[in-house]
Amino acid sequence: MKTFTLDEAQALLPLVTSLLDRANEARVEAAAVDFELSELSRRIHLNGGMRIDVTEIARKRAAMNTHIERMKELVSEIDDIGAQVKDLEKGLLDFPAKLDDEVVLLCWKHGEAAIEFWHTTEAGFAGRQPIDDRFRRRSSSRPN
Repeated sequence: MKTFTLDEAQALLPLVTSLLDRANEARVEAAAVDFELSELSRRIHLNGGMRIDVTEIARKRAAMNTHIERMKELVSEIDDIGAQVKDLEKGLLDFPAKLDDEVVLLCWKHGEAAIEFWHTTEAGFAGRQPIDDRFRRRSSSRPN
């Protein structure tokens, strides 16, 4: 597992934010198409059947699958960088880091100007603590 210094993680924020935004857009688009198809299914059920344009339904399903695949690819790009997407919708990202020979997570939420929090791997978002000088002194990452 790659670990990051605070500076390294901070420098990646513009890139991972862009990837996160695009993944979220794809997620929203897929959800919109899914809702549309669900509503159509509900209307068919309530009406006891109805004529549908099978080609249009197939096109919508293909579009939804394309959006889902795009979302997965973008999240995979973030993973390949070494960051961890914890909640796509909320925009929660973690960057593994070393603190006193323990792996911890630098924690960032979409909309925050900088990485200002960290937590242990067990504590999660609820256990966020402010970044302190121990992180600011580190100058290089160490692979595990």
